[in-house]
Amino acid sequence: MSDTVEKKPSIGSLLMGSLKGYSMFFVLVLIMIAFAYLTGGTNFSSRNFTNILIQYSYVLILAVGMVMVIIVLGIDLSVGSVCAFVGSISAMTYNTGIGMAPTLLIALAIGVLVGAFYGFWIAYMNVPAFIATLAGMLLFRGLSYIVTSLNPIQLRDNGYKQMASGFFPNIWIDEAQSFDILPLIVGTIVALLFVVFDVITRINRKKNKFAVSPVWAFVLKLIIISALILALSQRFATYRGLPIVVAVLAITIFIFQFMMNNTILGRYIYAVGGNARSAKLSGINSELVVFLVFCLMGLLTGLAAVIHTGYMNSALPAAGMGFEMDAIASCYIGGVSAAGGIGTVGGVVIGAFIMCAINNGMSLMNLGAAWQQVVRAIILLLAVFYDVYTRRKAGLG
Repeated sequence: MSDTVEKKPSIGSLLMGSLKGYSMFFVLVLIMIAFAYLTGGTNFSSRNFTNILIQYSYVLILAVGMVMVIIVLGIDLSVGSVCAFVGSISAMTYNTGIGMAPTLLIALAIGVLVGAFYGFWIAYMNVPAFIATLAGMLLFRGLSYIVTSLNPIQLRDNGYKQMASGFFPNIWIDEAQSFDILPLIVGTIVALLFVVFDVITRINRKKNKFAVSPVWAFVLKLIIISALILALSQRFATYRGLPIVVAVLAITIFIFQFMMNNTILGRYIYAVGGNARSAKLSGINSELVVFLVFCLMGLLTGLAAVIHTGYMNSALPAAGMGFEMDAIASCYIGGVSAAGGIGTVGGVVIGAFIMCAINNGMSLMNLGAAWQQVVRAIILLLAVFYDVYTRRKAGLG
């Protein structure tokens, strides 16, 4: 008979364990409340929420791609330069009168080719990602200067910018045209889909003997996130309606979240990032996985280039300065490990929202650009320190 008595975990430890995974979400809430106090509540206005998503949509798109790159122990320092180059080429293409859809496809194709260029050197020639993308940063910045002759490229009409700053047709439900019901309909559908997919994921995890959170914590998470989706929809409903770029963001996030959690490629990415040698011994083509990751990063960079060019309504040779900083910081704030193998698209989206909230809050306070750089640098340093500290505490390095 064993003398060992199994201790049941206390309610406090269960609560702390369940909330630990959502620490960055609570940080986002605290940051929003702090800036609400400093800006007199301006950051919670419907107009500001819409502006945040339109103005900083490129950060979320680039962060979704960067999470895969960092998980496989890579980095991409060139996304800003590539955005400037692809944006310039796409603006010149659009001005020929070819139309927006072909222009978008060409921009995405150029992005994939750029990603394949990096993937070849990094995966097959064993050039460190830092060096390859640093060279790319110089290369594509120079090419953007050459193709634009250092002059902005104005767009021929407003068709290009619709994807970045346009809105879906409104369905007003009052004569004053102050409430558009379309965002609420879309928000309700998105919340329901989120609940259904999360329940299915939980069932599959239990079926495969993976650990899952307590039922009460799972239900609480569904309620909070669904309420936030509906609250955001209400903000859109009271200011001009649903921005088109929000739909682009939602579809992009859904596709890559699904890919990382439910496909073979997603599992291979985590396996290669966790231990590339073991993954290769298990039969995984590690080089091909890294190559595909950089191709996907290039694809999303092309999309971000089109959206940013549309938002600016012109292609600027110096566009994209500091984009890599925002994307990389969003990843580390969102829980991606600097040691590779750990990170989620959902976490990175929260990290990107934190960066957007901080940038927006500092702009509303009219804080100088120099001080904004200082604040963002400190946030990046603290985020990486938090990752190193938690890994050391967990005995992982």
